[in-house]
Amino acid sequence: MRALQLPAWHSDAVVVDLPIPTAGPGQVVIKIAGAGACHSDLHLMHMMSDGMFPWGPPFTLGHENSGWVHEIGAGVEGLSIGEAVAVHGPWGCGACPQCILGMDPYCSNQAAAAGDGAFGGGLGLDGGMAEYMLVHNARHLVKIPGNLDPIAAAPLTDAGLTPYHAVKMSLPKMIPGGKVLVLGVGGLGHMGVQFIEALSGADIIAVDTKQEALDLAVACGAEYTVNSGDADAAAQIKEITKGRGCDVVLDFVGVDATIALGIASSRIQGDMTIVGAAGGTYAYGLYTAPYELNLRSTYWGSRSELAEVLALAERGDITVTYTKYGIDEGLQVYKDLEAGKLKGRAVICP
Repeated sequence: MRALQLPAWHSDAVVVDLPIPTAGPGQVVIKIAGAGACHSDLHLMHMMSDGMFPWGPPFTLGHENSGWVHEIGAGVEGLSIGEAVAVHGPWGCGACPQCILGMDPYCSNQAAAAGDGAFGGGLGLDGGMAEYMLVHNARHLVKIPGNLDPIAAAPLTDAGLTPYHAVKMSLPKMIPGGKVLVLGVGGLGHMGVQFIEALSGADIIAVDTKQEALDLAVACGAEYTVNSGDADAAAQIKEITKGRGCDVVLDFVGVDATIALGIASSRIQGDMTIVGAAGGTYAYGLYTAPYELNLRSTYWGSRSELAEVLALAERGDITVTYTKYGIDEGLQVYKDLEAGKLKGRAVICP
């Protein structure tokens, strides 16, 4: 089969020929419908080095995956050949308190996970940018409901699940008439806007540097837009909130500038969650942020939350914006992603 593989750290991906995997006990092989391209894949290519993780390349990329059950290993129950499924991307040990709750991203015994500590398919183990993918434990699969297109389900496993989890954490503060600030309206941010719109009565202020992204935010439900390239962006946000600040800030970029803008735009006792993985920092202290501002980061979401995201999509409450590409176009997809040329999400469809 054809696969898009990361051959080494600090290198671009390459298309290779690999044998089709087979399912061992407790495992499932799926025929891939789609695999989403993510900014974190660029981090794997260009920012990681030996020793940073207990695993490393070569491995097939793609941690946003969906498809159809192709082969079922011994002992697996509740699945049938040809059934449409989405893959919960983070793979934990399955036994710690976090994993028992389906919150594998926060596994407290990652060394016991599949692949000697690998984070999952496309993150140390072979992912979904191939014709077939081996899922090391059937519990990582979530059935795709109703008539939801499996290709559309692929980016929902991360670009949908990650913002959904972040939104749910702050739902009590997303009150009718309140203000929620969304920083960055890309692959994750445009989904975040839709979840806020679907789950709360709060007004959404969308911030981005590109007019195309701000237009997308409005189409997804945002009431206000601010271009973060404007020198008075923080002042514009304060004016929208009548000087009070935002109840909730979701930063889908995560660089120094967006974190600083988010904190400057927050209210006392507000929430700010850093979702974007760009690696920015902030000198957080008693006098550098509003009092009792909850500043936190987040990583992915739970299996049960993935089922909720798929249900919202099947019902039509959310729609992921994506473009389909072939495996041989994968390298160009990542170049376009790095250059900021993609609208929404790119999905590799073998």
